Amino acid sequence: MKSLYVTSVERHSGKTATCLALGKRFQADGYRVGYLKPLSLQPWRVAGRVADEDAAFAKEVLGLAAEPWDLSPVVVTPEFLRARLSGEMKTDLLQKVQTACKAARAGQDVLLLEGGGSLREGYAVGLPTPAVAARCSGDVLAIVKYRDEVRVLDDALTARTRLGEKLCGIIINRVPADAAAFVSDVAVPYLERQSIAVLGVLPEVRSLEAMMVAELVEVLEAEVLTEHYSPEELVETLTVGAMTAETVLSRFRKQTNKAVITGGDRIDIQLAALETSTTCLILTGNLRPSPLIVKQANEFGVAVLLVRTNTLETVEAIERVFGKTRLGQPAKLQQFQKLLAEHVDLGRLYKALDLEWRTAQHHDHQGTGALPHTPSA
Repeated sequence: MKSLYVTSVERHSGKTATCLALGKRFQADGYRVGYLKPLSLQPWRVAGRVADEDAAFAKEVLGLAAEPWDLSPVVVTPEFLRARLSGEMKTDLLQKVQTACKAARAGQDVLLLEGGGSLREGYAVGLPTPAVAARCSGDVLAIVKYRDEVRVLDDALTARTRLGEKLCGIIINRVPADAAAFVSDVAVPYLERQSIAVLGVLPEVRSLEAMMVAELVEVLEAEVLTEHYSPEELVETLTVGAMTAETVLSRFRKQTNKAVITGGDRIDIQLAALETSTTCLILTGNLRPSPLIVKQANEFGVAVLLVRTNTLETVEAIERVFGKTRLGQPAKLQQFQKLLAEHVDLGRLYKALDLEWRTAQHHDHQGTGALPHTPSA
């Protein structure tokens, strides 16, 4: 029985997508796969019970028999946290997680444990990532989201420091095209010399990070003002229109499939947005726009959303969820599976986990040529 704990250095790095894509690959190779998310900071109600949304999705994608609340044994709600900190709740949570791991392992060949959204999570309730990984997992895979040249190195080194010998490797995710040469030619060789196995480097794919307009409407509790409304249209970038129309127009022209957030009274910004590649306008402060704006938006196929919150509050609400690889659409998971196969050295990962590469000959060697097989020692 093998177990792999998949975690990330920071939130919205692609951890859930990696976990599920690996689970599908293990299943394709004939392995029975279990899943557990030991700690969740994102309560979600399903069938009247508190669980984790990612766990519910994992149940569906991997075809698991267990219920979502069994796959997420510790879900931190505000009430849970207060009871824990006040001393009212004396449950040994680490033991509870271990018991859940034992149940999730039953009858499986591989157990995937989805770790916290960052290496800082879990300390307040006694379930920090290093402790859970040490107690429940054989190996740890860390996802490092590319931010800049220095940070990608610091994040990888931080993962090694926190996780120690449990770390079997990292995957660097969301690498922009203009940073690809630095990552492959400089960062990867350096990290390998530091005994950090870089198992893959995934390019930035904006469509994977995009949100549907319908998701924005739900998150913002927005009113749709236009007749044109395509719920599944994608927003790939966010921009705030808070400057002069002349200044903002040049920036708008550089961004495609964007949502423009601006005050309902800023007709100049709204018109500038409609002249460029804009998916939707988000008008803040509950200020209704000119009928001219609504008319032109309908003509250009741009949805106009009206929200009660001010611009800052609106941006903060979106940023809490934007950038997460939201996998509710099957096409997104399939796209990520393809990325994983093309850019991750799966043969090297299998070797680290001591798993037999059962059907490699049927995959046209996908996933084995993304990076040179450099020894991690």
